[in-house]
Amino acid sequence: MSGRLKLRRGVVVGADPLTVEVEGERRRAWADEALLGEMREGDEVVVNVAALDLGLGSGGFDVVHVNLTRGLDANPAGDAHVIKLNYTSLQHPVDPVELPVRLSYRGGTKGAPERTMPVLVLPLHGHLAPAAWAATQAAPGLKLGYVQSAGGALPGSLSRDVAKLRERGLLSGHVTAAPAYGGEHEALSVAGALDAAANALGWDAALVGPGPGIVGSDTRLGHGGVAALDNAHAALALGLPTFLSPRLSEADPRERHRGVSHHTLTVLELLLDGVTVPVPKAHPEIAKQLTEAAGARHKLTAASPDPSGYMTSGLPVRTMGRHVEQDKLFFEAALAAGSLLGGISRGWRGGGGPP
Repeated sequence: MSGRLKLRRGVVVGADPLTVEVEGERRRAWADEALLGEMREGDEVVVNVAALDLGLGSGGFDVVHVNLTRGLDANPAGDAHVIKLNYTSLQHPVDPVELPVRLSYRGGTKGAPERTMPVLVLPLHGHLAPAAWAATQAAPGLKLGYVQSAGGALPGSLSRDVAKLRERGLLSGHVTAAPAYGGEHEALSVAGALDAAANALGWDAALVGPGPGIVGSDTRLGHGGVAALDNAHAALALGLPTFLSPRLSEADPRERHRGVSHHTLTVLELLLDGVTVPVPKAHPEIAKQLTEAAGARHKLTAASPDPSGYMTSGLPVRTMGRHVEQDKLFFEAALAAGSLLGGISRGWRGGGGPP
């Protein structure tokens, strides 16, 4: 039986960082102000305390559910009538980025507008910054965007990495695909987001993967990493060149994630069509493990990561509490994948396929 919402009343006692006093205890909190409005000291709020009470890592804070002081009189602007988070207490209208019904799907009407855009599927959010940096290093000026999918945090405004990458011009856009919400553009599906990215937003390449954190359980299929399977299938179904960044680690304390993570091995096994898997050079043991998992359907391509260059980039250099130097392989996987994506994209900009 599913547990009930663990909601408690509290008072905002600090705005930066957001701190809420609940039953006499000061607790870390996060509020999606784009959805709930501004939070000020003294505001009475209702917070969901489940994650902090459970001691979760990336989700170890209370989440504001509603601001009782100033959040009950919101009047959303615009005439959007499509709902996200539908049939939950946080349902809200959005204007979807998906293109109108038109006969421009792959293999559709002759003369329909169509662009080829390579897609790199990420296993988790920690790959986003190194992959984006490496791609834009390989192809300066690359119009690279990020589609946030299921698998991790759903609010688009939660990611500090996205904000930093947008600020530095390393990402050209951010689309949140249902059930994720709150990005610069909203999509109701990953397929719709990718189609719009290629044909309306004009991206040269796309990164698609979950938001911060990852839903997990010690099971083969019950985890956020399975989102990579759905994301890859969406890209493949649209006829887009599809790359899969493998989740690798040399320092994860869990055996199932060392070397090639079981998340990646499972996705490679279950994919209905072949993808390209970038493999960081100088790791023959990883190449062997991936080769055995990929079989004949998937293509492995060696790529050169630059972890030293990335460490001087000013972008995040820690994952799950470990520095690049403590788990270089994790970052090398994302850097190699981004480098390959950038190299491929460099010759395809503005066209319908490879030169």
